[in-house]
Amino acid sequence: QLQLVESGGGLVQPGGSLRLSCAGSGSTLGGYAIGWFRQAPGKEREGIICISGSDVTTYYSNSVKGRFTISRDNVRNTVYLQMNSLKPEDTGHYSCAANISPVCSDPLYDYWGQGTQVTVSS
Repeated sequence: QLQLVESGGGLVQPGGSLRLSCAGSGSTLGGYAIGWFRQAPGKEREGIICISGSDVTTYYSNSVKGRFTISRDNVRNTVYLQMNSLKPEDTGHYSCAANISPVCSDPLYDYWGQGTQVTVSS
């Protein structure tokens, strides 16, 4: 069974960058749609961005367009979330998820990681 482990979170100043990793084990991530989600304190979880099984990017949130990108490394069985120009409102618990369906338009994700905390603060 596929397992996902996120890493790369931490404390960063506004305007800084972080790269989050979503490492898969138990199965290859190739062919899955992989999405990144975040939950800010006191708010519901929101979808941020997704990469389809054919490596097409879909933004779930307009607030990260132009600042966040997603990529896949099949050799390392890992999906990355590159976050640039970070803002305090990007603070939250970030999780990745895998969807057996290879398209980002399917809202039902099948496997979830535990997440990693990102704090943007001066």
